Amino acid sequence: MAKSPPKVYTDAECLAAFAKDGNREWLGLVLDRYLLLLLGVCLKYLGNKTDAEDAVQQVCLKALTEWEKYPVDYPKSWLYKVAVNHCLMQLRKTKFPVRSSAELPDLPENDEGERRLEKEWMLEQMAAGLMALNADQQNCLRLFYLEEKSYQEIVNSTAYTLLQVKSHIQNGKRNLKIFMEKKQTPHAP
Repeated sequence: MAKSPPKVYTDAECLAAFAKDGNREWLGLVLDRYLLLLLGVCLKYLGNKTDAEDAVQQVCLKALTEWEKYPVDYPKSWLYKVAVNHCLMQLRKTKFPVRSSAELPDLPENDEGERRLEKEWMLEQMAAGLMALNADQQNCLRLFYLEEKSYQEIVNSTAYTLLQVKSHIQNGKRNLKIFMEKKQTPHAP
């Protein structure tokens, strides 16, 4: 008699089983499903296989510790967001290290230097504004604008309905605009 194939558990079943018995193997089943997705995301942002593999390990460690503290309803989109945020933090550390004001070069006092500073400041504020949005709005704005996905592609790759995607994008844009209006000039508080 032939053996029947092993049961394939859904993400929700694995997370519910973990919540019930605390066995981390359930979390491992969920993580295994998304390792290629995480590697692809990290490779896209970091551009280096070794760095991307290290980032995936860090994301998995974070996921294991966070899942023990907080319930996650949509592991795929949550893991994706954790991976993107981790990569952005890595890029910030390596490409834009924090320096003291004594280490900053003197910039020429001309319109070009001022425009460059204004643009850099605006990008920093926009990144801060995105981080201030709720997770659903962040996710939908990132997928729509940065990854240039259509509404339907976002629906297919997340657990959102089409109406939710449209709402998250519209509300996220409005909230980001409000945030940016409060920070109109580099001299504003």
